[in-house]
Amino acid sequence: MSLTLLLATLGLLVQGSSGDIVLTQTPGVLSVVLGQSVSIKCKTSSSIGSWLHWYLQKPGEAPKLLIYSATTRQSGISDRFSGSGSGTDFTLTISRVQSEDAGVYYCGQSGHSRPFTQRNAVVQKPPSAAEQLI
Repeated sequence: MSLTLLLATLGLLVQGSSGDIVLTQTPGVLSVVLGQSVSIKCKTSSSIGSWLHWYLQKPGEAPKLLIYSATTRQSGISDRFSGSGSGTDFTLTISRVQSEDAGVYYCGQSGHSRPFTQRNAVVQKPPSAAEQLI
């Protein structure tokens, strides 16, 4: 049985002398078989150290924080979710994919100079065509 995971990008722009930091997430839409593993990549236009965070949004719900500071799992999140990477290249891995994992996955980043909090999050609404795939 296959399951469609719809992916999008969440970016918190860091204003600096070199301009805004742009996040690029791949792939855009991913279909996986239940029980298998999947990896989602996020690349930033300049180094952000470990200030990269991963979210999952389900229809009608606010985004939920999965991983913060690149590798730290949020309390209550299944150990099937893991994060890796630093600098400009980051990966979210979902092991043993389950049906409840379906949704929109976002990567996001917060400023280098302040601790990360969910209050900093600004969500970009996914395109309506993409929403229909959920």
